[in-house]
Amino acid sequence: MNTDPKPHRAGFVSIIGKPNVGKSTLMNALMGERLSIVTSKAQTTRHRILGILNGEDFQLVYSDTPGIIQPKYELHNAMMSFVYSSLEDADVILFVTDIYEKHDEEPVVERLRKMVDTPILLLVNKIDQADQAEVEAKVEYWREHLPNAARVLPISALEKFGTGELLDLVLGYLPVHPPYYPKDELTDKPERFFAAEMIREKIFKLYKKEVPYSCEVEIEEFKEDETIIRMRSVIYVERASQKGIIIGQQGTALKKVGTWAREEMEKFFQKKVFLEIYVKVNENWRTDPKALSRFGYQ
Repeated sequence: MNTDPKPHRAGFVSIIGKPNVGKSTLMNALMGERLSIVTSKAQTTRHRILGILNGEDFQLVYSDTPGIIQPKYELHNAMMSFVYSSLEDADVILFVTDIYEKHDEEPVVERLRKMVDTPILLLVNKIDQADQAEVEAKVEYWREHLPNAARVLPISALEKFGTGELLDLVLGYLPVHPPYYPKDELTDKPERFFAAEMIREKIFKLYKKEVPYSCEVEIEEFKEDETIIRMRSVIYVERASQKGIIIGQQGTALKKVGTWAREEMEKFFQKKVFLEIYVKVNENWRTDPKALSRFGYQ
């Protein structure tokens, strides 16, 4: 009887695709944890967020990346650099599309066609919103247009349909390798990063038009003891008029952001949270290399 342990597999799995195709929802479904913020607005994810999934004989390091766009200013360039760096070190690529996506010839598709040494799993997401004929047509389209994809899989990240099969497939492509991170780690990001992201998510959900895209959140102070976490945070905007919108009449809008974010943080950190939020103007931070460096984009 063979009692040899299974070889340990470990590797990096890059999740890429256009904005709003469900990359963050997929990452959270695969991890079983809510690491990436999810809203109905496009371009919510700005950083490369690692989610580390550990098993007895494997370690999967997922990268949730910003949606692929044509950059308009420095922040976009930084976001796209996260996407392309994740492709360079990927052992497996999950290219996420959805049933609504228009099929323009994208530079990233051209790049993926040339990647013959890295397994690509093409995922047609949101099939819970389509009929069988639409799903089959999309699958066939991608089989023709990305012939080097190892598999084309219809999934629903929201309903967790197909994600179990996807995990098994990914594990099959991972190289035999010791773990890259300690087995009890869940992500490479510090706690204050997730606190800032929770505030930013509430801004995306509560405000309209350009305002959420002009905001960045910084946690200036994060003090934790056994029973409570005390935080001081700043929401940066680009113009004084946006500061007024964020604060709202008699501070009601900002109070709503704070209450909603604090409730989410208490669930995430499993502790009481005392949260202070201030709003400051940092003009044109999205095009300022110094500001982008300070906010972790360079």
